Amino acid sequence: MSDALSRLLADRDWLLADGATGTNLFNMGLSSGDAPEFWNVDEPDKIRALYKGAVDAGSDLFLTNSFGSNASRLKLHDAADRARELSRVAAELGREIADASGRTVVVAGSVGPTGEIMAPMGTLTHAIAVEMFHEQAEGLKEGGADVLWVETISAPEEMKAAAEAAKLAGMPFVGTMSFDTAGRTMMGLTSQGWATLAEKLPQVPLAFGANCGVGASDLLRTVLGLSSQGSSLPIVAKGNAGIPKYVEGHIHYDGTPELMADYAVMARDSGATIIGGCCGTMPEHLEKMREALETRPKGERPSLEAIAETLGGFSSPSDGTEADAPAPDRSRRRRRRG
Repeated sequence: MSDALSRLLADRDWLLADGATGTNLFNMGLSSGDAPEFWNVDEPDKIRALYKGAVDAGSDLFLTNSFGSNASRLKLHDAADRARELSRVAAELGREIADASGRTVVVAGSVGPTGEIMAPMGTLTHAIAVEMFHEQAEGLKEGGADVLWVETISAPEEMKAAAEAAKLAGMPFVGTMSFDTAGRTMMGLTSQGWATLAEKLPQVPLAFGANCGVGASDLLRTVLGLSSQGSSLPIVAKGNAGIPKYVEGHIHYDGTPELMADYAVMARDSGATIIGGCCGTMPEHLEKMREALETRPKGERPSLEAIAETLGGFSSPSDGTEADAPAPDRSRRRRRRG
């Protein structure tokens, strides 16, 4: 398999990832409730445009439109039997755009959660989860993905299943979890717990980190928690472009390109190597993020106070770890730009 990501990580101090998938596709006309993965076959030019937008903005890697292309999620659309096909086509379109870029751009095969609860709390067994993730991994591999990108995971058991599936497929992978409940994942894992888990997975990821969650400030607090654990693995930061707000019938993220540029630099200074955006992050955000990373010198590790002052306050007073210092109160934050 391609070792493009490993080569870039060896040669570069930081890499720019991509931005949002869903937000960009909704702007292209995707309707709420529709499966974005169907567009890989039905609207391939729009998926090419999604990928090309990130590449043209300077991204060194982008995620394929395959977040929900596992049998569990696709069964909601009577398409469980299309998981491998839709994953393969997502990667094929990505390979086409990456190869035409004239530089090394990594095609990262997005693997999202199953949407089910793992046993014993739920009905999803480890074996079935591995089977579903493996099917998706094989499709992404066939389509030419360089690496699997397991993202927005909340349960450690689900991350273990995805890692085992990556190993079965002979694919390297990157893993990110979503921390959005008082600094923990929905299933209660802290940044400390994730750092410990990453080193013990059936296959150790090329990089690990956090994505989505609440806002950029909370995500950076998680990155600080990850980097403080002393892991040798590169850290990923993919934060949302501000906070979502309902404006005139649509969800709008209030993070400006300038704010995301500040976030990108602070993510690098917090210890992240792969830096991108999640929900609400558009090509114009990525352009400013790339410019900031290229032109602003590396600074000191930011304090929680500095993060809150620059990006906005935290959603909770703690990141869930015992050693965490109290976060600044929201009333002390500077008004967001935009």
